[in-house]
Amino acid sequence: MKALVTGGGGFVGFALCERLRALGWDVRSISRGDYPALAKIGVDHVRADLGDRDAALAAARGCDAVFHVAAKAGVWGPYGDYHRANVVATESVIEACRAAGVSRLVFTSSPSVVFDGRSMEGVNESVPYSRHPHSHYSATKALAEQAALAANGANLRACALRPHLVWGPRDNHIFPRLTARAKAGRLRIVGDGTNRVDVTYIDNAVEAHIRAEEALRDSASPAAGRAYFISDGVPVNAWQFINQLLACADLPPVTRRVPLWAASAIGGVLETVYGMLGSSTEPPMTRFVARELATSHWFDISAARRDLGYRAVVDQATGLARLRSFWLASAAT
Repeated sequence: MKALVTGGGGFVGFALCERLRALGWDVRSISRGDYPALAKIGVDHVRADLGDRDAALAAARGCDAVFHVAAKAGVWGPYGDYHRANVVATESVIEACRAAGVSRLVFTSSPSVVFDGRSMEGVNESVPYSRHPHSHYSATKALAEQAALAANGANLRACALRPHLVWGPRDNHIFPRLTARAKAGRLRIVGDGTNRVDVTYIDNAVEAHIRAEEALRDSASPAAGRAYFISDGVPVNAWQFINQLLACADLPPVTRRVPLWAASAIGGVLETVYGMLGSSTEPPMTRFVARELATSHWFDISAARRDLGYRAVVDQATGLARLRSFWLASAAT
């Protein structure tokens, strides 16, 4: 079988390409960057913007399944940039799937599409999309997810996955940001430090994608047209886990605190100042980040277990050991 993975050079995309190749798939990737590492594992990489519908169609031709992983993440920047990268690109992928006769589409979404700034504990997929998104990323991912699910039909079966806080070796987002802030002395516990969150080890995120595609092969699968929360299945204390990640890089634990109200107020001021200056640099704090760091957000993944047969394949202790080994190897080079 042949698959197209959008954003194959990213953290989740590359790991998914690796897994598909190990399973014997022919794999093509499309993204704006150049990633020689993809060629090394036998992936046919196309360098193009997903908003280019002709390029997206050419990449999708001959594919049995498309994994739409590419997205613009982050908490800062013009809304138009997020809309083009997340909404317009998803519409382009859907159109390409239909025109190329692709029968299965797995869309990589995010739990942030339902986050409204308050704690969410053990909620399932019945919780509605946020009526007041706290970031352009959240707003545009919600629109993109809805488009992907609406595309589900007899000829194109589609589902969406919402892996939360994907972590592990080769992470180019969470781990580097945490370690950089810790080294600069800019990391603080926001709130009372008791909030629990879901996290998803990279191999578990990939496993969910594999299981979702397999489920969609069955035309009667309940997965078609649905979104699923994905995680390691074990909520963690956010700050204890952050300290475990920092320990992997030989950094001391975070102990200093700031109240949520103060962090949120600082974030609001910084957003105003950076916005007035037209800065493309992300502020050190935003209101969205303050709420994310202080609230609980963990989810009921029983639907993914039931409909997709999803199970975490790597436990957190093993994942932390692998991250530590990866950091040691990286530090030695």
